[in-house]
Order: sequence, then structure tokens, then C-alpha cells
Amino acid sequence: MSGDEFQPAYRLLGEEELTARRDQALAILSECRLCPRECGVNRAEGETGFCDSGREALVASHGKHFGEERPLVGYGGSGTIFFANCNLGCIFCQNYDISHLGHGQPVGPERLADMMIDLQRRGVHNINLVTPTHFLPQIIEALLIAARRGLEVPLVYNCGGYESVAALKLLDGIVDIYMPDAKYSDGEVAQQLSRAPDYPERMQSAIAEMHRQVGDLQINDDGIAQRGLLVRHLVLPNNLAGSAKIMRFLADLSLNTYVNVMAQYRPCYRAREIEQINRRPTVEEYRQAVQAALDAGLHRLDERPLAILQC
Repeated sequence: MSGDEFQPAYRLLGEEELTARRDQALAILSECRLCPRECGVNRAEGETGFCDSGREALVASHGKHFGEERPLVGYGGSGTIFFANCNLGCIFCQNYDISHLGHGQPVGPERLADMMIDLQRRGVHNINLVTPTHFLPQIIEALLIAARRGLEVPLVYNCGGYESVAALKLLDGIVDIYMPDAKYSDGEVAQQLSRAPDYPERMQSAIAEMHRQVGDLQINDDGIAQRGLLVRHLVLPNNLAGSAKIMRFLADLSLNTYVNVMAQYRPCYRAREIEQINRRPTVEEYRQAVQAALDAGLHRLDERPLAILQC
């Protein structure tokens, strides 16, 4: 795919439809069902549910990021906007000060649009929305403003995989690159580690919908991702993630699914309270996860150096 041919999805969608999507999404806040928890609280009036978030988006930071996947980083970096709070309760979260403790500043749509434009001016390849699920309406609201002001880089939806298909449909034709986690294949593990017993089926339905919208990851001649699905799978000790089952699901979706097999788990936050996850994965455990992907027929793997497990 040539970079000269590319236009982000939200620009092709058009302002009228983007405005309609904004209005539909904002209406959900009055009885919030943006994620599978379906709390039903009136966030438009400041009530909060599981994610502890009200009407305004909470942003922890924004800036160029060079630690993301290679097709996102390229030579100019990924323009990350880290949102505070989360719709998951992962006991091992490495960003728990943001996701659990809510360390962030409330921002209105104009300020959020400013961040997007600022990142584009700094030469990033994309706007990377990190933990965006609970702020989907606020993101569309800001995107409409930013698009009017000339935003024209791909939009990355970087989420935990615990998504509502109905909410994702509001993003059809808006998001260019979906980057979900595929955390667990077992509901009991998902409940123990993330307080989400229905995570496996919700994750699979969500990723299938994402793939329907954007297809396999497309990378231009410069090695930069422009559209498609990129899945992250964090290898956990004692195979708690159920890697083989997840890889088979992704292979059934498409053998061209781009998968980052992640080796960087370490026991953070409250992980040391659970014996099974109070250590890093071994080199062999990581190799087994990679082999599971290969055995399933997946071939677009972003593997990390095994030295990270030997530190």
C-alpha cells in the first residue's frame, strides 16, 4: 500500500456521519452500556460505574511513544494518549496508577482535539488511544473537532479486548487500526485476574467485529501500519493465558492476523498475592506460546527478544 493513496477512515466517513455517530455515542452516557459490564449509570450527570468515570474524559498523558509495535512506531513514533481508569480490573496491571487509581486530568473535547493535533504536528504516524473503551463517546466528540482542524493520520484503538460489539459498531468507518489484547481463554482465570468472567467470549466477539471492520493489518512501503487488526497476547506464567486456544481462535479468524506475542509480564500491583503469577514467565513458557501460534498457522508474529526474560 502506498502512503500517497492513504486517507484515514474518519475522513472518508464524512463530517455528517461522524456528527451522527458522536450524538449516538454521547446518548449512551445517560445509561452507560459502553462495555460488557453494562452498569447503566447516568455518566452524563456525573454518576460512575465500574470504570469510575463520568462525563469528561480523563487523560494521564500524551506524547510520542517509541515502545509500541514496530509498524506503529516507524521513524516518527506513535502518538499516544493514555486515558485514566479502565473497564477491567487486572490485578497485575503495570499501569495501575492510571488504570486503578485514576491518575489523570479531566479534559473537554477541545483540549482532547488539541492533543491530537499537537501530536500530528510533532510528526507521529498515528493517534494511539490507550485504554479508550470507557471514553468512546468523548473520543468521537474530540475527533470531529480535530478532523475539522486537519487531522489526517490513522486512528489506533488500543484496548483491553473487553468490548461491546454494539459500541464497536459506532466506530465502524472511524477507527483505522484496532489493537486489542487477547488476554485469556478461560473465564475462571479472567475472573480471578481481571474480574471479568465473560472475558473470553466477549473478547472473541469483539475481535471478530474489529476484523470485520478493518481486515488484516496493512503496512505501507515504509513499514508503517495504516489499517487493520493487530492483536496483543501477553504470555503469563503457568500458561494462565491459555495461549494455544487463543492462537487457534485468531488463526480461524485469519491466518494473516498480526500477533504480538508479548514477553514483558512481570508481577506488578497485587500480582504477588497470587502464587501462580508472582514470577515472570520462563523462556520455555514464552517459546511454547510462540510455537502455539506457529502450530495454529499464524505467521505474522511480532516476537520480543528472549533476553527480556533473562534479566
